[in-house]
Amino acid sequence: MTIREATPADVPAILQLVHDLAAYEKEPHQVVATQDHFRLALFPEAGTPTTFAHVAEVDGEVVGMAVWYLTFSTWTGVNGIWLEDLFVQPGQRGSGLGRELLATLARTCVERGYQRLEWWVLDWNEPSIGFYESLGARAQDEWTVFRMDGAALGELGA
Repeated sequence: MTIREATPADVPAILQLVHDLAAYEKEPHQVVATQDHFRLALFPEAGTPTTFAHVAEVDGEVVGMAVWYLTFSTWTGVNGIWLEDLFVQPGQRGSGLGRELLATLARTCVERGYQRLEWWVLDWNEPSIGFYESLGARAQDEWTVFRMDGAALGELGA
């Protein structure tokens, strides 16, 4: 097994893993992202990427991913990593790939002086919650997530 930074050739596999994750989260119809979206975010022709990814390979096949981006904390004054999605194919779970993907991001934080590695997990996803807690992660239950999209975003932004 190998954990490595994603390359442009990994985009189709990453998008398939996103679809697999959406199906696992019972929201397969919500994915509208395309390979072009991922290419532009991860590997822009000009400028700096806004999004980053690592993949997990087994026997040359991409079977897991961690897609992330930088955050900034006004309280610590430094960047952190927001893990947008972590997914390992069901047949590979328990093999250590998920832990290694998270450990890779934790090393990135340590090496760069980032203070936080953060992510969301659905309340009903007990296996993932247990896994994250076993690694020392703590739920931030005192915060409420807000999202603005669709018509409300358009109206406020008009």
